[in-house]
Amino acid sequence: MEQAENKLTRFFRLAEHQTNWKTEVLAGTTTFLTMAYVLLVNPYLLGKEAGMDFGAVFVATALASALGTLIMGLFANYPIALAPGMGLTAYFTYSVVLGMGIPWQTALGAVFISGVVFLILTATRLREQIINAIPIGLKHAVSAGIGLFICFIGLKNAEIVVANKETFVSLNPNLNKPEELLTLFGLVFTLLLMIRKVKGAVFLGMLGTAALGMATGVVDIPSRIFAMPPSMAPTWMKMDVMAALDMGFFAIVFAFLFVDLFDTAGTLVAVANQAGLMKNNRLPRAGKALAADSVATIAGASMGTSTVTSYIESSAGVASGGRTGLTAVTAGVLFLLSVFCFPLIEAFASVAAITSPALIIVGALMASSLKQIDWQDLSEAVPTFLTVVMMPLSFSIATGIAIGFILYPLVKVFAGKWRAVHPILYILAVIFTLRFAFLGGI
Repeated sequence: MEQAENKLTRFFRLAEHQTNWKTEVLAGTTTFLTMAYVLLVNPYLLGKEAGMDFGAVFVATALASALGTLIMGLFANYPIALAPGMGLTAYFTYSVVLGMGIPWQTALGAVFISGVVFLILTATRLREQIINAIPIGLKHAVSAGIGLFICFIGLKNAEIVVANKETFVSLNPNLNKPEELLTLFGLVFTLLLMIRKVKGAVFLGMLGTAALGMATGVVDIPSRIFAMPPSMAPTWMKMDVMAALDMGFFAIVFAFLFVDLFDTAGTLVAVANQAGLMKNNRLPRAGKALAADSVATIAGASMGTSTVTSYIESSAGVASGGRTGLTAVTAGVLFLLSVFCFPLIEAFASVAAITSPALIIVGALMASSLKQIDWQDLSEAVPTFLTVVMMPLSFSIATGIAIGFILYPLVKVFAGKWRAVHPILYILAVIFTLRFAFLGGI
């Protein structure tokens, strides 16, 4: 036992980071519980909504999350866990597959291509140049817009918000049905847990909602909890890369790449800063950390899931003392073991009341980026606001990004601030304008 402890201490440099294996394992468990909701929500969106095989997506979600998290821990030695991003999964499902009628195989091909491009950018200096070229306001606008988009999907799926001929959407006038009431309970219960700073509040909120649902007969009681995982054959290597290489899919690939690039960079910096791992305002081993993200995305697309990205929920593990890759390795192992919990996931995923509160609350958390936008400068406020609002109103993350990237340089030119705009942004504005002009809506 002592020999194993010494090996862990040396490999993960535990003493250097003033931590020990017990603290790291506890932190990794905390991180896993905080983001375990993805094991239910991701298969629900891709399986129940996008028409993919639910069981195969569940296994792909667990394995892709485990792979990315283990690479992050073993290769980059950071306490950061990865999983399919909720915003990009929602975009995959509702904008690409359902909204545009594109086969999920082609959408997986676009995810695969974005992962390969991300890996190439990571191996070169282009990644830093692109990150530096995008204005900080647009970065925050994309995050906030995705938050509103996810929240809207949660409200729609739970039928709290419904279609209305006169006003397009409205509050459901009949919120007294069991499923709607269960959703409202789950939302309030999860929110109370978060206000009390309970670790894993979103996951525990889902469990509490499921428990009440089973007690009231809204949710079926699973016959068992553990079983051998289902086959991945229905989604394994089913991505259609050649179809996704069509120029008409440029905006789709770009949306996957752009959101992943900045979501990952922002999460890495935020969590590393919280853990005190930044050196001279720079992130050591940043290339290795970003490589974990891109490799997991490529592998995830091959297995049958959407873009894998670093999770801000990793901050919960850091708050519990996690400082090294052992935290990530612990979370990764738990993701691996979770493949045997399929019967439980299958029973709960059939009820939108269990998944919807998680989408609403995660969306609200992402919308906090709005406070970072300079609302006093109209040349910043208007393009960023339209980026945010057009995502839910057009039901497309890519459309919101495109509108922001077109308007931002245009407004800056009229404001006499054209020199403050990076040339890359002008190029992207032209590309998106041509996309709208010749290929229609995104």
